[in-house]
Amino acid sequence: MSAAKPGAERARGIVDLALASAARAGASAADAVMIESDSLEARVRGDEVDFVSQAREHTLGIRALVGADGGFRSAITSTSDLSEAAVERMAREAVALANSTACDPTAGMLEDGFASDEPDLALFDPADLDVEVDDQLRDAFAAEHAARRTDPRITNSEGSQVGAGHSQIAYGNSAGFFGSYETGSHSLFSEPLAESAGSKQRDYWMTVARRRSELDTPESVGRRAAERALRRLGAKPIATCEAPVVFDPITAPSLLGHLAACVNGYAVYRQTSYLADRLGEVVASDLLTIIDDGRLPGRLGSKPFDGEGLPTRRNVVVERGRLASFLLDGYSARKLGMQSTGSAARGAGSPPTAAPTNLWLEPGTMNLDEIIAATGRGLLVTELIGMGFNPVTGDYSRGAAGLWIEGGEIAFPVEEVTIAGNLADMLASVDAVGSDLTWLGRIASPSLRVATMTIAGA
Repeated sequence: MSAAKPGAERARGIVDLALASAARAGASAADAVMIESDSLEARVRGDEVDFVSQAREHTLGIRALVGADGGFRSAITSTSDLSEAAVERMAREAVALANSTACDPTAGMLEDGFASDEPDLALFDPADLDVEVDDQLRDAFAAEHAARRTDPRITNSEGSQVGAGHSQIAYGNSAGFFGSYETGSHSLFSEPLAESAGSKQRDYWMTVARRRSELDTPESVGRRAAERALRRLGAKPIATCEAPVVFDPITAPSLLGHLAACVNGYAVYRQTSYLADRLGEVVASDLLTIIDDGRLPGRLGSKPFDGEGLPTRRNVVVERGRLASFLLDGYSARKLGMQSTGSAARGAGSPPTAAPTNLWLEPGTMNLDEIIAATGRGLLVTELIGMGFNPVTGDYSRGAAGLWIEGGEIAFPVEEVTIAGNLADMLASVDAVGSDLTWLGRIASPSLRVATMTIAGA
């Protein structure tokens, strides 16, 4: 990439010092990542401030590789002390630790293919640095009050919460790459409680964005959260049955998260994924095209380069039901005899690993109301509870709550049920995909319908 921006000059100096110190200590190759961040979280409840938390931190991570026996020994150290003496000491310790580890013939540093462009990904708005805590609290109070004004049955809340963060990430390696970028993140969350005739229910809504100006209005967040809580009043279990299950845009992304775990290069080479030997095969309904793209402007997973300095890119993971790609970093790619997909993620104190950036299911043409109308009888899932997925077998079982569909219409709210199946069968039997793609994180999906699942109730 080009010369460092003024805000990255200090970080570049520290990274260069770390790399030079590691080389002097005997490292064959090294890389370093420096992360500086400021964050704010605040929650209100009713007319009171529940808490305000602000934090500032910086961390430098150094990875040293020492060549030996046809491979490399490697180790990582990290520190929040960025003085010259501390950086030099940590680099020496990284090399010393590497010399005491076992040699790995697959380990190594990438040598070329590094990012050379600086795309404008709209990751940060400098104006957001001037926003005061009181402005953030006003947004939280606006959401809280809007939720309570929606209906008299909104009697309390778990609170309305705002979050804001700013980070600068710098990465450099001994192959000559250095890059840095700034990111912002903002969120607003409201969780009201509804009560009527002895029934008490809660639900939530939220908005997230890189830039504060792109958040939904606090009033709309509060009202939607209240509406979701109100529709759950009077919820009850149902008898065990097999029926179609519709996942809304809040719950459907969890299925993509399970899929991401199964196409992760580490799970693939370790044979801990049911998809390990399925590349190129049909593994899902032809309605499903799933994409991971680290260069979507303004998205929470976007970044110009990955945790090893390669340019991020668009990877089609599933194309009309066919498994088209795994997600790989350098190490897992070498294990599989393949090339990195620019999917390396890296923390200051951890080695690179493969991870999605912005993963989503391409939307269809039906809205959620049309999917419900086309479902004679089934369950609309609006909340999932617990963890129940085995990536080796694909077996899936989760607690759920939602709305029962009868005759193509919402009949009544449902709770205390479990939905079960196998992810391979579930993906293969998706027979409707909605148009309501909703981004509330790094993984997003529209509504989708699985033709049949076991619903265990009373």
